[in-house]
Amino acid sequence: MLKIDIPGFKTIEAEHLVLDFNGTIAIDGRYIENVIGQIVQVSEKLNVHVLTADTFGTVLEELKGLHVTIKILEPEQQDKQKLTYVKDLGSSHVIAIGNGRNDHLMLRESALSIGIIQAEGAYSQIIYDTHVICTRINDALALLINPKRLMATLRT
Repeated sequence: MLKIDIPGFKTIEAEHLVLDFNGTIAIDGRYIENVIGQIVQVSEKLNVHVLTADTFGTVLEELKGLHVTIKILEPEQQDKQKLTYVKDLGSSHVIAIGNGRNDHLMLRESALSIGIIQAEGAYSQIIYDTHVICTRINDALALLINPKRLMATLRT
């Protein structure tokens, strides 16, 4: 569990981290440099889940050996599949990170959400559906590794 008490915002008691794959932790189907080590660090405190359409068909190979749950989504209504997944985990205990249109519902539902704007770009609505925006996944994961950074960003 990761407990973060953010003055003037809320106390987050997270058990799960839900990540999008392509555009978030991977670009063109390949994981982003240093992200694996950071996921290993985060997985010491949180159950890590990767939800993906697996556009490039690489998620299983790219994340092989990691202690993560991988869910490959059906082609239709992926935004609703991700939302349902987060709700089934208990959204009040979920931190979610994503960048795409199919992420915005899960981002809005999660106790803490981080939007990513990287090489793939990002769906503009995530700016309104997230608590924090980062321009690199490494920075987003570092917020969870060093929660005082989150406190500095979100406190009143």
